[in-house]
Amino acid sequence: MIKKIIFGAAVSLMIFGTSCSSDSDPVDSTDDVVGGGETPTPDIPKALDLSKFDNGSGVMMQTFYWDVEPRHEWWKILNDKVAGWADAGVDRIWLPVVSKGQSGGYSMGYDPSDYFDFGEYFQQGTIPTRFGTRAELETLIASAHSVDLEVIADIVLNHNSGGGEEFNHFRNKNTYTLFDETHGNASGMFNRSYKDYHPNDIHERDSGDLFYSEQDVCHDQERVQEWFWKKDNSVAKYYKNVMGFDGWRFDYVKGFEPWVVKAWVDEVGGFAVGENYDGNSYVLERWVEASGASAFDFACFYKMEEAFDRNNDLTYLGKDMLRKTYPDKAVTFVANHDTEKDDNKDNRIDESNKMKAYAYILTHDGYPTIFYSDYENADFQEEIKNMILLHNTLAVGDVEVLYNDNDEYIMKRAGNTTNPGLILYINTSGNNKRREVVTNWTSKKLMDYGNNSSYSPSTGADGVVSIEAPANSYSIYSIME
Repeated sequence: MIKKIIFGAAVSLMIFGTSCSSDSDPVDSTDDVVGGGETPTPDIPKALDLSKFDNGSGVMMQTFYWDVEPRHEWWKILNDKVAGWADAGVDRIWLPVVSKGQSGGYSMGYDPSDYFDFGEYFQQGTIPTRFGTRAELETLIASAHSVDLEVIADIVLNHNSGGGEEFNHFRNKNTYTLFDETHGNASGMFNRSYKDYHPNDIHERDSGDLFYSEQDVCHDQERVQEWFWKKDNSVAKYYKNVMGFDGWRFDYVKGFEPWVVKAWVDEVGGFAVGENYDGNSYVLERWVEASGASAFDFACFYKMEEAFDRNNDLTYLGKDMLRKTYPDKAVTFVANHDTEKDDNKDNRIDESNKMKAYAYILTHDGYPTIFYSDYENADFQEEIKNMILLHNTLAVGDVEVLYNDNDEYIMKRAGNTTNPGLILYINTSGNNKRREVVTNWTSKKLMDYGNNSSYSPSTGADGVVSIEAPANSYSIYSIME
């Protein structure tokens, strides 16, 4: 999706050929090489007008990081940013959990107490949530809709927190499972008791992982289903019809069966993506098949982390990912609020490699997510905006890996009859590299729309050309007019 940015760019399609430089020797990036022995065209080429190649796609913006500051101001901060995000090619914004949690004004929302308190009741020590008041949230949603952005709600269905103490007959002890107007549920909607959690009169537990085991919600209970998605004033219908949400990000779906997500979406519709925190692509595939929803591609994330950081070996990009089997269900990402909240190096992609990772997800298939902290980083923003533009214009057609070894990765998008597609070349070595490939284009001047290389070769009559990626960087080639 192109909003208001118009940028000159050019696209070419390539098929793997043979190497034209060694893996270790540096190359001169100032040469203008013509492949296949052809001479350059006499016309002076210029970059493509990318406004002519709107492919109808977009990207999602994750609008928060862990423990955002300042508290109680976040909805107002985001309200000032939505127009700029829309202009950059974002089509959806994913908000943090909007309801009151046990931690009150400090809660990031993943300890839900009252699903219908959006910052209007005094409970858990505060009226506003960490992010602000209900009125400020409603203003933000309206602002997003005014610039054609869908708004995605973060939904926590697995567990609750912050209820009152009561005797639990199934555990034969007191548990904090009483949620009513004076115990963590001031809205008075969806009052709960120990009968709505595990164990209960239906079963001991469901098949999901246990998390907050004493407040692990039982989705097999009819009244839980009624309040979550079936009733006219259920969470799902209230969030959609009253608050104006357009879709759903389901938290911690490992904690309950995929039929729950399917039932929710069947009832109210909307874009849906689940957080199945698992690097095994097979696990993700089985979940999207059962739920019918999209899933965050943790397999892709961890393969990128291994390729760029942990093992410094780009052949990991050739391993299994959800986007390779279900590209229409894979929501790809480089970072999120969980991967960035601690110092676990194996759970994050180092900043020095993030732009290469964004180049990967923004040129491949799948639906990319941009992390707020990366986009708002002044060192990254213009580069990410440029890659969003390329994603929304030239990232079209089948994906084909043309070359892949430990420090080089070359991939093409085949384009279509009206769109030339692109070539991504990632180089993690300490030298500039060139690689000869055979393209779908003959006698065409190419340029790097990633703006990292000035090397601008031409394809020959046989489609052969040598392309370049700078040291520890990437290029995104396509044709010129």
